Amino acid sequence: MANPSIGNKPFYQKRKKYCKFCAEGKEPNYKEVDILKEFISDRGKIIPRRISGTCGKHQRKLAVEIKKARQLALIPYVIV
Repeated sequence: MANPSIGNKPFYQKRKKYCKFCAEGKEPNYKEVDILKEFISDRGKIIPRRISGTCGKHQRKLAVEIKKARQLALIPYVIV
């Protein structure tokens, strides 16, 4: 049993990722620190859009807002 799938289909269905900001009709904002922290890894890096599921427009805006929040010391650059 090299491949645990039936034919060419895997056992699980991949769920379609969606943009949280498009769904809620909001824009990323540097003042909403708790929302920004969802898109930062445990090492302090910005999570890429292929993993987070955000659309390109909001991922670019999100990166700018995270960097603004870091400049204002609302969130740390590196999490130790």
